[in-house]
Amino acid sequence: MCRNAAPDPDPNRRRLLQAMPMALGLAGFGGAWSQALAQTDAAEQPFSFETLTDEMRALAAQDFVPAEPVTGFLEQLGYDDYRLVAFNPERARLAAPESFFKLHAFSMGWLFREPVRLFQVTGGVARPLTVTTDDFMYLNDLASRIPAHEQMPGVAGFRLHHPLNRPDVFDEVVAFLGASYFRALGRGNAYGLSARGLAVNTATARGEEFPRFTRFYVETPEPYSDRITVHAALDSESVTGAYRFVIRPGAETVMDVTARLFFRRDVEELGVAPLTSMFLFSEKNRAFFDDFRPNVHDSDGLRIERHDGDVIWRPLNNPPRLSGSYFMEPAVRRFGLHQRDRAFDRYQDAEAQYERRPSLDVEPLGDWGPGTVRLVEIPTESEVNDNIVAYWAPQGGARAGEAREYAYRLHWGDLPLPENATLAHVHETRSGVGGVSGLENTEDDRKFVVDFRGGILANLPGGAEVRPVVTVSGGEIVTQTLSQIWGTDVWRLVIDVRASEGTTVELAAHVAGFGRKLSELWLYQWVA
Repeated sequence: MCRNAAPDPDPNRRRLLQAMPMALGLAGFGGAWSQALAQTDAAEQPFSFETLTDEMRALAAQDFVPAEPVTGFLEQLGYDDYRLVAFNPERARLAAPESFFKLHAFSMGWLFREPVRLFQVTGGVARPLTVTTDDFMYLNDLASRIPAHEQMPGVAGFRLHHPLNRPDVFDEVVAFLGASYFRALGRGNAYGLSARGLAVNTATARGEEFPRFTRFYVETPEPYSDRITVHAALDSESVTGAYRFVIRPGAETVMDVTARLFFRRDVEELGVAPLTSMFLFSEKNRAFFDDFRPNVHDSDGLRIERHDGDVIWRPLNNPPRLSGSYFMEPAVRRFGLHQRDRAFDRYQDAEAQYERRPSLDVEPLGDWGPGTVRLVEIPTESEVNDNIVAYWAPQGGARAGEAREYAYRLHWGDLPLPENATLAHVHETRSGVGGVSGLENTEDDRKFVVDFRGGILANLPGGAEVRPVVTVSGGEIVTQTLSQIWGTDVWRLVIDVRASEGTTVELAAHVAGFGRKLSELWLYQWVA
């Protein structure tokens, strides 16, 4: 079960990330492949996405070989030590005068004990990016314990810097760190949710497997180019993969991803384009947390844009037990985890700045076939745990010997609501004890208050002939009302639902009128 995501580049935030000892196995090849793999750490080697694809296809026919964890002084770096290590920006790679990108490496140590190898690709030739202890700054007394001029066996990952917010400052824009985790920023954002290369058997009885990016090939960007291409080799017990990321930073940072996968063994549930985030509490469940902040979350909802233009909004939850939801979508246009609340007053956290956390959409490119969008919600008592996972699950999983390719586009940024939208959006979801306020009410009833705002609905008078369309599975509707809040463009739907203790209740609602849908489809899961 995936409970923890890759830590922030400053590891203060995600302390509980579990180490994932998965690595590239490079043994057992014959003929031309033996020669090609022997070149992995050579001074230079021909490289293209096609050669990487061929290599990972051949590797899938071999048994998985875990990487050997690092030993020596890197093995001794614990959490407190790791906090004192930083890459020296004066030693950034790709730092030519005409380059709009700079590369900084993450040191091995602490949880990151399996080496990741970096290569720079220029003119179709890959050359190793060697890293030594001279490339890092070691603070306090740690410097006396680190040997000088020591070449490292690899790195933990890397990050790219780009003049994202100001033309004279190279801001961090994307980081690859831990297993196949990576995260990026749009203009004005602060790090929040993560993406992954692949999810394997998440929240299943077989136990989750964490594929790992073992090598990265970073193409030298063209002079003054605003895009950069990164290739990655992925490996695990069940699957190998060749990945290509074409990254274009901006107000909305866009990544075009191509994933070519080769399966060593059957996978019960495959997660394509997985997203990982944190939801602790909001107006729906704040009563369970004694906290001065009104909201604590990196994302507050799953948004799905369906093939027919309808939009699903599923507010996230911190459930009392592991929860999974499947959304059958024959040809989904986009899906993603969003942070809709963008005002500081909604969070009151001057340090975490949750209002700046990016939203992230996945836009499939091409036909992905039948499948579902899956949402996994994991109970947590702390905001250091990433307890939300969302991904596309192809129907039937994957079988040993199969080869698949998935192409998609990732959109990182504020991702504001579309202008001039015809559908009203879900502005807020609140929950509390059912019944009439101020009176003694049965504990079996739960009240859900859903505010819709914008779209055609916003311009209708309070007496307009619109109606709520509400369905409940696992419980019964006690009361429901829809009315416009006086003096605003907000329409409020109030639903009281009754269910037996321990029952999982699925709710769905939207506003309709004049022969059409007037709002997003609000979905929610409540464990009574």
